Amino acid sequence: MGRLVLLGSVLLACATVPPPRPEAQPAQTPVAALPEGLTASPLRPAEKAAHLLNRLAFGPRPGEIDALARGGDAALWAWVERQLAPSTIDDSEVDARLAPLPTVGLTNAELRQEYPSLNELAKAHGIDLSNESAKRELQAAVDPDQLVRRVEEDLAIQKLVRATESRRQLQEVLLDFWFNHFNVDLEKGADRWLVTTYERDALRPHLFGRFRELLGAVAHSPAMLFYLDNWQSFRDQPANPRHPNQPHGLNENYARELMELHTLGVRGGYTQKDVREAARCLTGWSIERPNQIGSWIFRERQHDEGAKVILGVPFPANQGEADGERLLDLLASSPATAHFLATKLARHFVSDDPPPSLVERLAQRYLATGGDLTAVYRELFGSPEFWSRQAYRAKVKAPLEMAVSSVRALDGHLDAARPFEAAIAAMGERIYRCQPPTGYPDTAQAWVNSGSLVARLDFGLALAAGRLPGVHGHLLPFTPGRRRADPGPFVREVEQQLLGGPLTPETEKVVLEQLAPETRAMPDGEVRPLDVHKLAGLILGSPEFQRR
Repeated sequence: MGRLVLLGSVLLACATVPPPRPEAQPAQTPVAALPEGLTASPLRPAEKAAHLLNRLAFGPRPGEIDALARGGDAALWAWVERQLAPSTIDDSEVDARLAPLPTVGLTNAELRQEYPSLNELAKAHGIDLSNESAKRELQAAVDPDQLVRRVEEDLAIQKLVRATESRRQLQEVLLDFWFNHFNVDLEKGADRWLVTTYERDALRPHLFGRFRELLGAVAHSPAMLFYLDNWQSFRDQPANPRHPNQPHGLNENYARELMELHTLGVRGGYTQKDVREAARCLTGWSIERPNQIGSWIFRERQHDEGAKVILGVPFPANQGEADGERLLDLLASSPATAHFLATKLARHFVSDDPPPSLVERLAQRYLATGGDLTAVYRELFGSPEFWSRQAYRAKVKAPLEMAVSSVRALDGHLDAARPFEAAIAAMGERIYRCQPPTGYPDTAQAWVNSGSLVARLDFGLALAAGRLPGVHGHLLPFTPGRRRADPGPFVREVEQQLLGGPLTPETEKVVLEQLAPETRAMPDGEVRPLDVHKLAGLILGSPEFQRR
């Protein structure tokens, strides 16, 4: 175990130490119609392919790096353009795998009808729950938590199957990015069953459209309005003595996070007065019976019809629901929003500390196109900064990225979500269960620590050895049991298969030392077979694989 910790210490260092720089390569001649950032990149062809598949996908499957690299820059950019139009990519195999899941296609109301609560069942059957005997009898006959468990299981398996199997890889990467940006916590009350439609109907259809459309879909989502309490936000009014617990005033939670986390950013130039005025605009944006129907509704009697001023812009009185829509228009078109979103996208796809020049270009592209996200993505993925040597393997994978990319690297397939989801949680990321509205962090410092490091090494070794339940397939596309007195050449063959390139000399030395007892000659001169499962597990736990 000591050497595993040593291997892990290299990973700990990778949060602050830049990746090694190979020898300079001759500049490539730009190709017409391809972005200059790609054609002038100093990366080798295989490095370009690996970089692309680790940033715009959840990692490569065996053979994908070589296939893309052979096609040159034209093949790489054609892959990007296909991914930017996911509806043109046939993903029917994944759709067929998810079709049997009972909850993924239902509306909120249908979910409640299919999986009624104990109270709803009692009402439907005329059972008085104050009668303890009748209540116990009903509880014995039904599972009151069946909806929650069914939704949670279906959500997890559809997310993980899509991430590991979908041919629309960029769509799944972006869905994970935007879910973190517009985070909701599955474990908060009614959100335990509202998240299904939130991800499916508010986020997924708008990943490649205009940001204003995405922002509006989120603002109309019952899951977001429940998570940030806006459904209980009322115009200021006297408390009702007959209903002292009934909300009777503003709740600023959603308005604050709308400005700070969703649009302008913490340095976006707004004040506490702006937050309050925004909250007034959003009064009446509510939910029709969150635990039964769960649909968006505008409640006129809750809305503050007074005049308002936000960011210096006057909002006239008596505009009703239009107050909220105009607020979203104002925020989505702000230069501060353009800069904030550009920073987050550049941080996710390029580096933890993105170049200011790139952020500025992305922000200007956003403003010039009216917030067209696909135009911003294209600018980002074609930029010199994206294809630079400094960006290559500069990001550390989050636990979800690490787990899914490991399965893909071993050409594995997912059968069951629970064990896989638990393994990701052990590395520090509980899917759909990030409590703060900030979502999960997007920098190495958050993920690289001694606790998560051991969990990552354990995961890689268990997966490569076939000890992780729910994953099957050709987990090792190598011939097992090879007898090698000198394992070095075979180790480098496996490195190429899993990484698309070599380990650093430092990491390879640790891996070979871990394998040394198994490759040492026996007294009779016989050489033991190389444990390829252990070799693959060590490579999955290496700093080079942990980077994307």
